[in-house]
Amino acid sequence: MQIYDPYTQKTYTQKTSKILRFLYNTIIGRIILKVLTIPLFSKIFSYLTKTKISSIFIKKFIEKNHINMNDYPIKKYSSFNDFFTRQIIPNKRPFNSKNNILIAPSDAKLTIYKIDKNSTFRIKNSLYDINSLTNSKKLHDEYQNGYCFIFRLTVDDYHHYHFFDDGQIISNYKIKGVLHTVNPIVHQHIKVYSQNSREVSILKTTNFNQVIYIEIGALNVGKINNYPLTNFKKNQEKGYFSFGASTIILLFKKDTIIPDQEIIKRTKKNIETKVKLGTNIGLKK
Repeated sequence: MQIYDPYTQKTYTQKTSKILRFLYNTIIGRIILKVLTIPLFSKIFSYLTKTKISSIFIKKFIEKNHINMNDYPIKKYSSFNDFFTRQIIPNKRPFNSKNNILIAPSDAKLTIYKIDKNSTFRIKNSLYDINSLTNSKKLHDEYQNGYCFIFRLTVDDYHHYHFFDDGQIISNYKIKGVLHTVNPIVHQHIKVYSQNSREVSILKTTNFNQVIYIEIGALNVGKINNYPLTNFKKNQEKGYFSFGASTIILLFKKDTIIPDQEIIKRTKKNIETKVKLGTNIGLKK
């Protein structure tokens, strides 16, 4: 998977670990994967990351994933999960408060797709529709000709996610599923986004009409942590992911948004764009 970094203006290729290649590209690996992706294993793994002894892995993890710790407060972390769910220094993620600016809700690798007349869109060479993501035929119909924003978080990202506008949550619900990694290698074999556990929120926003906000779990993510909110403000924190790489999807209705055209062009070339929380990624139409 190629990723364009606007901060360095360079494109690089994301490497896939040998473990993931083994799990998804071999028969024995896929047998092991069936065990790894059951909810019980995820819960056990989640528990282990919260133990004090797990903190011994933090230093190596930072070095291996080139995490810029200058973005985070200096503190001693009680466990690996405590480190992974760390808060960021607010001024390290500035945002434009103007009403017509759409900001990224999280650090991530972003792709943007137009929802076609059949309400389907392409993600990593596989077709998905809104119905398979939301379990709702009604929403499938309402979002035809809108836009789908996909934010793929990797382990080096800040794993808290925020609201992109003022508004209120109309409804929200959970969809149980099998937890698979969101690493690009998976898309060769499994429709990851329609199988993973996820939470769906229907938002009534001030500037972008009704928007669907979906959090998607990943391999070894035991829980999506959303705060019990009804009303929200732009850039207010919505929740956070426990350990693992995860994904956020935003669905916009027709004639509500003008996406960043450079990101659209790169998406058509199968190139993700690196964004940070607060990055300008579109305009109100």
